Amino acid sequence: MAELPIPDVSPARCSGRFTISTLLGMEEAGRGPYTPTEGSSCDSAQPTQLSSSTLYTRTFGYNTVDVVPAYEHYANSKGVGDPRKGRPSLADLHSILKPDPSRLCTPVSDVQHSNGLPEAGPEAGLEEAEGEPGRDSEPEPVRFGWVKGVMIRCMLNIWGVILYLRLPWITAQAGIALTWLIILMSVTVTTITGLSISAISTNGKVKSGGTYFLISRSLGPELGGSIGLIFAFANAVAVAMHTVGFAETVRDLLQEHNSLIVDPTNDIRIIGVITVTVLLGISLAGMEWEAKAQILFFLVILVSFINYLVGTVIPATAEKQAKGFFSYRADIFAQNFVPNWRGPEGSFFGLFSIFFPSATGILAGANISGDLKDPAMAIPKGTLMAIFWTTMSYLVLSATIGACVVRDASGSLNDSVAVGSPGCEGLACSFGWNFTACAQQQSCRYGLSNYYQSMSMVSGFGPLITAGIFGATLSSALACLVSAPKVFQCLCKDQLYPLIGFFGKGYGRNSEPIRGYMLTYVIAVGFILIAELNAIAPIISNFFLCSYALINFSCFHASITNSPGWRPSFRYYSKWAALFGAAVSVVIMFLLTWWAALIAFGIVIFLLGYVLYKKPDVNWGSSMQASSYNMALNYSVGLSEVDEHIKNYRPQCLVLTGPPNFRPALVDFVGTFTKNLSLMLCGNVLIGPRKQKMPESWLMADGHTKWLMKRKIKAFYTDVVAEDLRSGVQMLIQAAGLGKMRPNILVLGYKRNWRTASPQSLEDYVGILHDAFDFKYGVCVMRMKEGLNVSQVLQAHVNLTFEAAEHPENGTGSRAAPGTAADPTTLASEQQASTIFQSKQGKKTIDIYWLFDDGGLTLLIPYLLGRKKRWGKCKIRVFVGGQINRMDEERKAIVSLLNKFRLGFHEVHILPDINQKPRPEHIKRFDELIAPFRLNDGFKDEATVNEMRQGCPWKISDEEVDKNRAKSLRQVRLNEILRDYSRDAALIAITPPIGRKGRCPSSLYMAWLETLSQDLRPPIILTRGNQENVLTFYCQ
Repeated sequence: MAELPIPDVSPARCSGRFTISTLLGMEEAGRGPYTPTEGSSCDSAQPTQLSSSTLYTRTFGYNTVDVVPAYEHYANSKGVGDPRKGRPSLADLHSILKPDPSRLCTPVSDVQHSNGLPEAGPEAGLEEAEGEPGRDSEPEPVRFGWVKGVMIRCMLNIWGVILYLRLPWITAQAGIALTWLIILMSVTVTTITGLSISAISTNGKVKSGGTYFLISRSLGPELGGSIGLIFAFANAVAVAMHTVGFAETVRDLLQEHNSLIVDPTNDIRIIGVITVTVLLGISLAGMEWEAKAQILFFLVILVSFINYLVGTVIPATAEKQAKGFFSYRADIFAQNFVPNWRGPEGSFFGLFSIFFPSATGILAGANISGDLKDPAMAIPKGTLMAIFWTTMSYLVLSATIGACVVRDASGSLNDSVAVGSPGCEGLACSFGWNFTACAQQQSCRYGLSNYYQSMSMVSGFGPLITAGIFGATLSSALACLVSAPKVFQCLCKDQLYPLIGFFGKGYGRNSEPIRGYMLTYVIAVGFILIAELNAIAPIISNFFLCSYALINFSCFHASITNSPGWRPSFRYYSKWAALFGAAVSVVIMFLLTWWAALIAFGIVIFLLGYVLYKKPDVNWGSSMQASSYNMALNYSVGLSEVDEHIKNYRPQCLVLTGPPNFRPALVDFVGTFTKNLSLMLCGNVLIGPRKQKMPESWLMADGHTKWLMKRKIKAFYTDVVAEDLRSGVQMLIQAAGLGKMRPNILVLGYKRNWRTASPQSLEDYVGILHDAFDFKYGVCVMRMKEGLNVSQVLQAHVNLTFEAAEHPENGTGSRAAPGTAADPTTLASEQQASTIFQSKQGKKTIDIYWLFDDGGLTLLIPYLLGRKKRWGKCKIRVFVGGQINRMDEERKAIVSLLNKFRLGFHEVHILPDINQKPRPEHIKRFDELIAPFRLNDGFKDEATVNEMRQGCPWKISDEEVDKNRAKSLRQVRLNEILRDYSRDAALIAITPPIGRKGRCPSSLYMAWLETLSQDLRPPIILTRGNQENVLTFYCQ
C-alpha cells in the first residue's frame, strides 16, 4: 500500500482527515518531499482519478491514499475495470506514488470535513436526471412515493371500464363461481408478474422507461426492444379502450334523455375524441397536474364503491324490482352461482379475454419509474398492494351483485303479479314479478345479462356510480396516456430502431415526451373510431400477455443463470413461479385468440430479428450475457470429459498476427476456413519491458477485438508481453486456449526479410517452428508475393510507430513507440484493407502438393477452404511424387485413398520428374542465396566447426551443405514444378521439408523455404501436420 510521510500540521487545522492539497500546500513551504511546479492550479471541479483522494489518518491510523467505501465510487459503473472517480487506481496504491499537482489538488476546505466520506459535488460524476445530491443548478423534478406514484396509479388503472360496465354482465354469463375463477386466474398471472417485476426492479437502480427499461436491462436489447415497442403500442390502444368505455356511459345517459348528438355509434366517436383531447391537455400540463387529477379520480371511485355497497342493503323500490333488483336473496345467489352462456361471447375464454385487460394495470406504476423517489421500494410495495385491494373489490362486487339482481327483467311496473300466479316462470315469480315473456323472447332490457348499468341501478344514488365510471375510465385512460410515451421515450433514446428517435426528445424539468404524447394521441383516436369496446379489449389482451410473459421470463432467466449480479432486495419471488407465469401467459394468449397471438409473436420475432441483425452497440449486463457465459463454461467443461476422436478433429489455429490489422490477409485466410467450424486465436507478442508494454496491452486489446468483429472474423485476440519474440510465442503456445479448446496449429507469415534481418531474429523465427513441433502443433506458413504486413500503409491512418526493421514479416511481434498506441475506437473504425481472401475466386484451381504424409493436414485445410462460397467454384488438384514406370498404379492408389477420405478430390497428378536435376541457373541462384551464411570451414572436424560457429549458430558448414545437397536441389526442382503447373492457381498448398533440430542451421532451412516458394504469383501455404492423423475413412 502506498504510504506518504506525515507532515507537521498544527492542531488547529487537524480535523481527522488530511487531503492531498493540504500536504502539497505544506510541502510548498518546504516541509514535504512533494513540491508542485510553479503555476500549477488546483481545479477541484476537474474530474480526475485522485481529485477526491484523501489521507484517512483517523480511519486507518496511518497515512495512505486509500479511501473508505463511498457511494460515488460505484455510481454509474458500466463495465468491469471502468475508472471510478474519487477512488485511487491500483497503480496509485501499488506503484511508487508520483504526485501530479493537476491530479492531486483538492479544495483546502475539504480539511474541515471529518466524517471520512467524500463530499458529493460536481466531481461525483452523477447524471443530472438522477436527482442525486450536488446538482442544484437544475430545478428539482417532481417525484412520487409508493402510495401516490404506484399504488393509487395501479389501482386506478386496474379499476377500469370493465369494473362498472362489464363485471356485472360477466357475472350473469359465467355465474359467480366461474367469475371468481376468471378473476383469480387473471390475478394469478398478474400477481406472479408483480412478484417478478418487484424482483427485477429491486436489482439495481431503476431509471425512466418502465417495463421496457426493466425487460431490456434484464434480457437485453433484442427482446427488450421488441416488447417495449409492443407494450407502448398496447398502452396507446388501452387509452382508446378506456375512453370508449367513458363515451359509452355518456352516450347511454344521452339516450335516456333522448338527447343523442347524431346516432349511438357516432356519438361514441365524437365524445371519445373530445375526451382524449382533454386528457392530452392534462398530460401536457405536467406530471404534477396529472397526479392531482388521479387523486381526484381515486376519491370519486371510493365514494362510488361505498354508494354501491350502501345501495345493496337498502330495500328495493318497485322501480328497482321491475329492473331485477331484490336486495340480498339466497335463491338469487344460488341461481347466479352457475353459468348461463348467451350470445357470441358466451364462453369461458371469451369472457376471460374481455375481463383480463381490467387486470393489466399493474404496470402503471412501473411505467413511470423515472418519476418515483425510490423505484426499488415503491414498485414492489405499491404494485402488490394495488393487486390485493383491487382483487378484493372485484370479488366483493361480483358476489354482491350476483346475490341481488336476477339475470332478466323487463323494467315495466305492469309486470308485477301475485306470488304463485299460474303461467309465471323464473325466479322473479317468487318475488311477485313476471318477466317470462321478455325472457322467452330474449327482449328484456334489464337484469344482469342485459343491462350494462346494473351497478348504477343498484346503488343508493345512481349519479355517483356514473361519476365512478367517469373516474375509473378517465383515470385509466390518463394513466395509459402517460405510460405509453414514457416507455416509448426510453426506447427512442436507446436508438434500437430507425426513424423513431424524433419522438424521444424531452421537454421541461421532468423531460416530458411531448412528441410521444402526440403520437399516442393519434393512435388512440384511430382506435376510438372503432367505437366498440368488446372489439378493442381482445386486441390489447395479447400484447399485455406477451409483456407479462417476457417479464416473468426475465425474472426466471436472471435467476437461473446464477449471475453474481442478480441480487434483488425483494426476496419473495420464485424462479419456477416466474416460469409458470410466463408459460401460462403464452397459453392464455392462444386460448383467447390464436390468430392474434400468432400476429403478436410474429411482430416480436420480426423486431427481434432486426435488432439481432443490427447489433446495437449497447452493454447493459443482461441475463443473456450471463447465460452465454454459463453455456460456454458448461460446454467447455463438458468437452474436457470427452475423449478426442479423429472424426471430430478440427483445425484450431493460433495465428501469429501481431496486431491483427497489420496482417489482414493472414487473418482472412484462417478466418475463412475456421468460421463457424473451429477456434481461431490471434496472438500478439509485445516486445519490451513489462512496465512499459502492459498499458499498451490494456489499451489495444479491446480495439483489436472490435476490429475483428467489424471484419466479421470469428476469432479471439490475446497478447503477451515478453523480452523477445520467441519466448513470447512459447508462452502463447503453452498457455493459449481452454481445456479441449486449445490450438493445435500454429499459423504465421513468412519472414521475407530473413536475409537482411538481424541473425538473432532469424534464429528466433526458425526456433519458433521447432518449438511448435516440440509441442505437437501443426505448422502453417503463409507467403504472398506482395507480402502480408500492411503496417506501413496504416501509419497514415493510425498513430502507431512500427519498427519494420525488427519483425516486419514474421507475423508475430510488434514494437510500438511509447505513448503512440492508437485509440481502440480509432482502431476499430479504421479503413478495412481488402485481401484476396475476401473476393470470389471464380473457376480457378487450388493446387495441393501432398509430397509427404503429414497426417492429412495439407489436404484438410484446402478442403475446408473449398467449402466456402467464395472458393466453391475452384477445382482442387492434388499433386504427388511418383516414379515414371509406376504412374498409373500410384495414381490409382492415391485416388482410392482420397475417395475413402470423401474429400471430393478427383483430379490427381503424379509428378515423375520430381527427382530430376534442376536447371544450372537455378542451382547457381541457390548457391548464391546461402553464400553469405557459409562458414567456409573447409570440411574441418566437428569440434573445430563448433568452435568457429560459436556466437553465430546460423552459419552453415561445408559438411552440412554437402550432406543436405540432395534435399536442397529437391527444393529448387519443386519450385520449377510449381512455376510450371500452378502459375495460374488461386492458391498453392504444399508440404514443406522439416529441418532437423540441432543439425540444420536456421539460414539453410530458410533458404529451402525461400527457394521453394519464390517467384510465385498465387499465395502459397506451407502446411505441415504433426504426423498424427487428422483424416480417417472409418465410421467409428
